[in-house]
Amino acid sequence: MFRKLRIALLLFVLATVALGAWRAKARATDWRSSLLVAVYPIAADDSPVTRDYIATLSDASFEDIEAWFEAEAKRHGIDVLRPVDVSLARRVDSIPPAPPHGGNALHVAWWSLQLRYWSWRNDQDHRPAPQVKLYVVFHDPARSYAVPHSLGLEKGMIGVVHAFASRAQAAQNDVVIAHELLHTLGATDKYDPASNLPLFPDGYAEPTRTPLLPQLRAEIMAGRTPVSASEAKMPDSVFDTAIGPATAGEVRLDTRAR
Repeated sequence: MFRKLRIALLLFVLATVALGAWRAKARATDWRSSLLVAVYPIAADDSPVTRDYIATLSDASFEDIEAWFEAEAKRHGIDVLRPVDVSLARRVDSIPPAPPHGGNALHVAWWSLQLRYWSWRNDQDHRPAPQVKLYVVFHDPARSYAVPHSLGLEKGMIGVVHAFASRAQAAQNDVVIAHELLHTLGATDKYDPASNLPLFPDGYAEPTRTPLLPQLRAEIMAGRTPVSASEAKMPDSVFDTAIGPATAGEVRLDTRAR
C-alpha cells in the first residue's frame, strides 16, 4: 500500500512539474523577445588551470553563441534582436547529480527530479532571472582526455555541459553549449548513437544540397559535418554549424511549425 502511495505521489509531482515545464517552454519559444540563458561555471577538479580559466569568463565569452543564434533565427524567418541572451552567473561549487546508467523510466524520472532539486538549491538569484540554466562543468584538459556526456533537459530547461578549461577549445565548447541549449527547448539528437554519424536527412544542415556530400556545415543537433558516407568531422566553431529544418521546427523557429 505504501509503495503504491509513493508511486502515486511521484506521478502527481511529475505531472505538476510537466505542466509547469510545458508552459515555460511555450513562453521561451514564442521568439517575441530574448530567451534569457544563464551559464553557471563549475570546476570539475581542483586544478589551478581550471580555476584560472573560470576566472577569465564573462558575458562576452558567449557572444559567439548569441551572434550565431541570431543569424540562424533570421535565416529561418524570425527577426528578433538577440533571440538568445547568454549571461555568466556566479560559480557553483558542487557537482550536479550524475544520470543513471541503464536505469528504467522511473530511475530516470527520479534523477530528473534530483537534478532540478539540486539546481534549485544552487539557485543564486541571478538577475535577470534565466529561463534556461546551463551548468557548465570545466575540466583541465591535461587531466581529462575525454569528458562525460553532456545533456539538456526540456522539462525544467536545465542543461549540464562538460567542457574543457582551455582557450584553444573554447570555440568547440560553444558548439556543445549550443547543442544542449537547444535540447532544453525541445530539439532532439540527429545522429546515430552507434556510429555518431549524422542521420539523413534531419542530421544534415543542407539535406537538399547537390552534390549532397561533402556538407559545408554541421547540423547542430547532429554535431558533426558529413564529409562522406562513412566519415564526419567535428566543427571548429558554432559558426561551422546550422540549425537544420527539422530542428527549427522542434524549437519553433520555423513559423510553419506554429
